[in-house]
Amino acid sequence: MKDFLRHNGIWVLVAALVLSVAVGVSSVALGGQSGPLSNLVGTITAPVRSGVTWVAERLDSARGFLFHYGELEEQVSQLEQEVARLEERLRQSEAALVENDQLRELLNLQAKRRDFVFESARITGRSTDNWRSTLTLSKGSESGIQEGNCVITETGVLVGVVSTVGDHFATVTTMIDASMEMGGLITRTNTAGVLEGEFSLMKEGKLRLSYLSDDAQLVAGDEVVTSGKGNVYPSGLVVGTVEAVFDEPSGMTRYGVVVPSAALDQLVNVFVIKDFDIVE
Repeated sequence: MKDFLRHNGIWVLVAALVLSVAVGVSSVALGGQSGPLSNLVGTITAPVRSGVTWVAERLDSARGFLFHYGELEEQVSQLEQEVARLEERLRQSEAALVENDQLRELLNLQAKRRDFVFESARITGRSTDNWRSTLTLSKGSESGIQEGNCVITETGVLVGVVSTVGDHFATVTTMIDASMEMGGLITRTNTAGVLEGEFSLMKEGKLRLSYLSDDAQLVAGDEVVTSGKGNVYPSGLVVGTVEAVFDEPSGMTRYGVVVPSAALDQLVNVFVIKDFDIVE
């Protein structure tokens, strides 16, 4: 019945109207009394009236649903906005906690190295090619940063050296860059060597410890720090750990492959050592 009304409803309604008019005319002609024609029309149009009533009820129900759906949609939109605000507050809180932890570690480092003068900076960019390993900082010469300044994490782990400075930015050549070279020291044996980047190792995020003495004892797991040799860079900055030891092609000496302690691809904030005491 519902399908019939859905497809032929308009014609049924027209027929019902015609019959209703006929009934009305008949009723008037008979003095308001119901006749056979009136009864017949009533019988025929009863399903139509039921169908019309059903459609009217469904329309009322649909209007109510649409009204409440609109209310629910607005409430959902408001809840989504509130969730977004709460998530942003959570991110800010987490960032503040990380920053507090970093500052706490930095205070511990300052207590150990009172000669260090720091400048905090945010990493705003990274090299995008395979030929170099650099970071871009949010501060430059106007904050007292100069070329040759060492860049570290809050725990005193070496990140690299400032190579270019602008008024409001600085470029850091990381310790694994192929152009990097500085003095290194094996803490276990106090043996000196040279930390240097190598193109093939840079792709792996590693560097070399070369030019070791003939009697140097170097094993996997040894910690390597900056030696401070030449008084260009501070001594005692943690560089990383020896991963493996190899013989040089000549077979006369050995070198170590060092894995940096700093997660260079995850750093967000760093600290530039603008000044330090030279230890003779």
